[in-house]
Amino acid sequence: NGNAGYSANEDSKIQMDSLKTELKPEFKVKDFRVLFSGKINTKRSITWKAGIMYDAPSNEWFIRESGIMVGVPELWGSIFVGRTKEGFSLNKVLNGYAGWTLERQIALDVIPILGDGIKWLGYLPKQRIIWNLGYYNDVFSEGQGFSTFSWQTAARVAWLPIFEPQNKKQLHLGVNLRYGEPLDHKMRLRSRPEVFPAPFFIDTGTFPSAHSFHYGYEAYYTSGPLMVGSEYYVHSFGGTGNGNYNFNGGEIGISYIFTGESRPYTTAGGGIYGFVPVNRSIFKGGWGAFEGVFRVSHLNLDAGNIRGGKFWRLTPMVNWYLAPVLRLEFAYGYGVLDRFNIKGATHFFQSRIQIAIL
Repeated sequence: NGNAGYSANEDSKIQMDSLKTELKPEFKVKDFRVLFSGKINTKRSITWKAGIMYDAPSNEWFIRESGIMVGVPELWGSIFVGRTKEGFSLNKVLNGYAGWTLERQIALDVIPILGDGIKWLGYLPKQRIIWNLGYYNDVFSEGQGFSTFSWQTAARVAWLPIFEPQNKKQLHLGVNLRYGEPLDHKMRLRSRPEVFPAPFFIDTGTFPSAHSFHYGYEAYYTSGPLMVGSEYYVHSFGGTGNGNYNFNGGEIGISYIFTGESRPYTTAGGGIYGFVPVNRSIFKGGWGAFEGVFRVSHLNLDAGNIRGGKFWRLTPMVNWYLAPVLRLEFAYGYGVLDRFNIKGATHFFQSRIQIAIL
């Protein structure tokens, strides 16, 4: 559940008029998820998971990550078959409730959140190299909101030059590659200003594209309660004789947990972060855990004759983890939209409560 308020200058109000919308304070339920998982008692490791989600904006239920994971030590990892996250970007792969900000950075809105297909995940401990490689298509997902490609393949490879779990310290360096064929050779990119009840600030409209290529880096350093991270991506669309359209965006952020906890990191899933542990929850006489976060993010959707707009945002925020299953988030954002030959500024005031029943 989340609440959002706004304060826009005159130029921003003119831009909203051009978009035929307005910014108004709103409290809104984002989603509700039910997840199941288990392990099959066999000699070879076989696990399964199934999930459904109620999406409040569309008032619909969707099948989320569901499928079977089979351990394949002969290939130094596991094979997953079913519906899952493609594997592009550490921030996009990790559990949405485990992220340190209210919303993922806007540059990731270009990539679908899920895919139906097969994914190979692996890890070489001696070399400290992690990877995932997947192929996906729309045979079962055609018509669903996240399914904007006929097929796609995605790869993510990371190296851990520093990996000291006992000292809660690691340096994760990764690269991401993705190639796909947009559905009906048409694509539309758009993004909200990292506020899910808000209207879309930047929007390319529909344009022709026979294929797309996406690439970028991810870098994260953790030392105890401190985490510093950055991701940056280029999204290239073309193949129809109209030339290529290259869009780009990224983020850099810093997090510090003042109560001393450290966000856990695991090599599973291609290398991701987990839920913040809480040393003394409010249910055990403590004050929970407090985290300060600061992030800068941007996305440029101007290319050639496409003028989707440019948007950047600064976001300082505080997370209060009352217990491992309960979090309150408070964020302020300052964003600038460059669109319609106007630069408009908006102040964002957001809060959210997240509850997990395990």
